[in-house]
Amino acid sequence: MISTGAVLGVFAVALAMVLTPGPNMMYLVSRSITQGRRAGLVSLGGVAVGFLVYLTATNLGLSALFVAVPSLYLAVKLAGAAYLGWLAFKTLRPGGVSVFEPTALPPDSNRRLFTMGLVTNLLNPKIAIMYLSLIPQFIEPEAGNVLAQGFLLGAVQIVVAVTVNGLIALAAGTIAGFLSGRPVWLRVQRYLMGTVLGALAVRMATDHARPTPA
Repeated sequence: MISTGAVLGVFAVALAMVLTPGPNMMYLVSRSITQGRRAGLVSLGGVAVGFLVYLTATNLGLSALFVAVPSLYLAVKLAGAAYLGWLAFKTLRPGGVSVFEPTALPPDSNRRLFTMGLVTNLLNPKIAIMYLSLIPQFIEPEAGNVLAQGFLLGAVQIVVAVTVNGLIALAAGTIAGFLSGRPVWLRVQRYLMGTVLGALAVRMATDHARPTPA
């Protein structure tokens, strides 16, 4: 039903997005470092539910709304690009902080960890743009049921995102400990990730792709 090319395309997009620092990664890493791996995984559960909400909403017609109202789609895309640009600026500016640099945070309950993971993902422009403008481009109407394709391709993205985020959450403490005594490495990681964020913001702002109705 879905082509190998479409699966590989979504896999590549999902991998690039999840490896780019954003609200989800920052929240998961901060919780894993301050409260331990279990807190990071509980937070990841909320993030995963957020993915499912976006996937369901998109495939049940949200993308069609953006096809019908192109100006609304453009506004969301530009807002997402601006947000990624702001993250890049905060990361690259003098005094910017690496996502793996420990910061003091008060401990939260499991319920709050899960809820904040969910809310962080739902309010993440990067995820909204991915579901509303990137993944729909890999749907091929001639390949069969469009709705089924949307859910299957979305499932590929969720598997990639949850797996990578889970590994990052589990390794965050180790990575932070390794980098804490190596300020040069912290700067390199910060500059590298900031550059990737900036490039992604520019690409998103200049991309002329349009969402495909489900």
